[in-house]
Amino acid sequence: MGDYYGADVSKASETKAITVEKLKSELEKTSKAQNISVKGVVTDVCPKKGCWVTVKTEDGSPFFVKMKDYAFFVPTALKGKSIVLEGTAEKKITSVEELKHYAKDAKKTKAEIEAITKPKEEIRFMADGIKVVN
Repeated sequence: MGDYYGADVSKASETKAITVEKLKSELEKTSKAQNISVKGVVTDVCPKKGCWVTVKTEDGSPFFVKMKDYAFFVPTALKGKSIVLEGTAEKKITSVEELKHYAKDAKKTKAEIEAITKPKEEIRFMADGIKVVN
């Protein structure tokens, strides 16, 4: 345990890491949160090269994480593991085109991809580092 990708996440960050739900309520007040740590369980990893992950939220909506500047990638074996992320979170509107692109990456069916017809407001997390925790 304790493998990390990108910048190592400090013990202090691990300790102060918040849930995705807490982050959502923080982002009600501001559109961007920098140097924030979030903890969660990985539900999906980009099968192509590990350039994004999704993290489970209490309400089941996926929380999407990209690696800052594509500076690092994670193994697909991260799926199901608990992690702490460190980086910047912001509210963004994701275009239909971009949503379809990620759906293709995630090997969704043609029908699932065609069902994407409107942009979605979501929290985007740009990770500087990801650490596997117990």
